[in-house]
Amino acid sequence: MSEKTKTILHADLDAFYASVEQRDNPSLKGRPVAVGGRGRRGVIAAASYEARDFGVYSAMPCFQARRLCPELVLLPSNMPLYRKESARIFRIFQSFSPVVESLSLDEAFVDLTGTDRLLGSPRDIGNALRHRVRMELGLAVSVGIAPVKMVAKMASESAKPDGIIEVTSDQIAQFLNPMPVRRIWGVGRVAEKKLHDLGFYQVADLAKSNNSLLYKLLGQWGIEIGELARGEDLREVDPYRVRASYGEENTFEKNVDDLEVIQSVIRSHAETIARKLRCDDLFASTVAVKWKLAKYDTCGDLNYPVRTRQMRLPEPTSDGVGIAAAAWELFISRGPREPIRLVGVTCSNLIDGSAAQASIFVTGLYYRRNRLNQVSDAIKDRFGADKFGRAGSLLSQRAGVATLAGDGEED
Repeated sequence: MSEKTKTILHADLDAFYASVEQRDNPSLKGRPVAVGGRGRRGVIAAASYEARDFGVYSAMPCFQARRLCPELVLLPSNMPLYRKESARIFRIFQSFSPVVESLSLDEAFVDLTGTDRLLGSPRDIGNALRHRVRMELGLAVSVGIAPVKMVAKMASESAKPDGIIEVTSDQIAQFLNPMPVRRIWGVGRVAEKKLHDLGFYQVADLAKSNNSLLYKLLGQWGIEIGELARGEDLREVDPYRVRASYGEENTFEKNVDDLEVIQSVIRSHAETIARKLRCDDLFASTVAVKWKLAKYDTCGDLNYPVRTRQMRLPEPTSDGVGIAAAAWELFISRGPREPIRLVGVTCSNLIDGSAAQASIFVTGLYYRRNRLNQVSDAIKDRFGADKFGRAGSLLSQRAGVATLAGDGEED
């Protein structure tokens, strides 16, 4: 007896941050709206579809967005509000299936396998989910349905804005083949160029290639991407998926080479990340620091070169002092000796807090820092995160930075 074909739904809110702002302020409806940094070097985090008609999109510098759309309404991000709305959205998702895998605040996979007898056909369920989100939250969500995760995600992308596409098992090849290779999950700009250089432009070009050729050209990744091109994706919807990393980054209003300012910003990022880790009862095993050079590279793909360095910690941590020390060591020992326009910190290789503490050689210093962190978190919870911080980590407020949220947006 063959295994029952899976039914996987991918739901993605349309222009989530911007749509929440338009919903809560009726005067913004129908107008080009974007959420992002409002400084000279701020970056767009989300753009409404009215703004996208002018060519405005996420990750675009705000000055460029204003040039394209002089009427653009640029708003600061309101992450507490977006997280609150996200919680409401996920409660709706979970009412259709207990197997929900969060990808970001506004995006998730929902495993509908076996729900048809109770809830109806997959398309009926998808439309019911979209209707509930619209009625209860006043927001639009696009839905893709397929037997595998990647195709479901690609279907929801094709359904935008405010649509639904179902791809059945016998329609997968027809759906995938005409698409550009960049639509395959995990293919970024660099990988796309590499595939183009090898003559792979459409998904069909990869799908019809045999594994021996793909391995010869691209190694093991070639076999994996060939399988995805043929719609072969064995990944399950994982409701217990742990977030892969936590990160914070800031773009300076002016190029900075003052090490005191840079160190201060790194400390601020480290403290913010550490607080998130403690809130989720996680410890980080790896710390990375990222910077963007101020010198424009006319030959490069990224214009302003971006560099990243990382290190494995001796022991996992959720302490901002330890994270900051590691990030600063990376920057000062392996970083640039020229002005930068952006600096960021990321923590990854996350493990459960109880498992981490069991592996740590507990000292009096650990207990003192842990107690200090608990007191700090309590003060910030009561009076606001911007009202309290460690000495030396507050200079970033005077550095003129535009904070970029790391929670994932956009479609």
